[in-house]
Amino acid sequence: MPKETDHICVCVCTYKRPQCLQRLLTELAGQDTHGLFTFSIVVADNDELQSAKAAVLDFAAQRSIPITYCVEPRQGIALARNKAIENASGDFIALIDDDEFPTSHWLLTLFKTCEEHQVDGVLGPVKRHFDGEPPNWIVKSDFYERPVNRTGSIVKWWEARSGNVLLNKKVFEAGEHPFRPQFRVGEDQDFFRRMIEKGHKFIWSADAVVYEAISPARWKATYMLRKALLRGASARLQPSFGAISLGKSLVAAVVYTVALPFAMMLGYHRFLTLLVKLFDHLGKLLAFAGINPIKDPYVTD
Repeated sequence: MPKETDHICVCVCTYKRPQCLQRLLTELAGQDTHGLFTFSIVVADNDELQSAKAAVLDFAAQRSIPITYCVEPRQGIALARNKAIENASGDFIALIDDDEFPTSHWLLTLFKTCEEHQVDGVLGPVKRHFDGEPPNWIVKSDFYERPVNRTGSIVKWWEARSGNVLLNKKVFEAGEHPFRPQFRVGEDQDFFRRMIEKGHKFIWSADAVVYEAISPARWKATYMLRKALLRGASARLQPSFGAISLGKSLVAAVVYTVALPFAMMLGYHRFLTLLVKLFDHLGKLLAFAGINPIKDPYVTD
């Protein structure tokens, strides 16, 4: 008997970015499948006011691609991801963020790589995209740049992200919430760490590219520093968090503080790169002291 055509469900979490979501949905509508699979879309809106609903309804009225809209009123990216996956069906689940948009062969490349290597999932590169002209110091820096790894190379949990990934549905165990809500950031790294420990195998595909739109709000140093504090605070939830980790952060905080004036002489982009690293470690140290400087579930500006 011929094999049934596989089905991919593309899961998108969104929070108050309807215009970004609209661009993403438009690009998803143009995905090449070569007849190898079918696909549908699930949009999980993490805004209780349902700011994404109009964009989804507009897409549904104009396109034949099945799309499901659901709402997770409790704020938190892990909760939103879980809601999307709860509403997903099919053989594979693809994850992409609402501020990203893929190339036309994105899904096809992920799918073919997964089938060829017979793995549990495939991750692709996320490249930065600016709709406007960003400050020169951002262009000169590696802010929002992520490494592109060789196709077929094994994914380590600490380099894994959920903004561009195809996963076999079997990875998600029935009755379990895959993403842990206590993580406000880094929930994807935590997920991949646990899945890799269970024996699942994930690899890279260098050609399955998506682009991340870096909005002007994210060009601000204050945004980057607040995000760094949040990352540092979430690090305490990882198994590696302990005396050695804290000791390294304490030493790094001192060294980076002393080095800041010298970094400024090399350029503002060098200075801010070092300052962000400093705030990552400060976030970890503050979390250990029971201080949480970032109260909001999301850092948006």
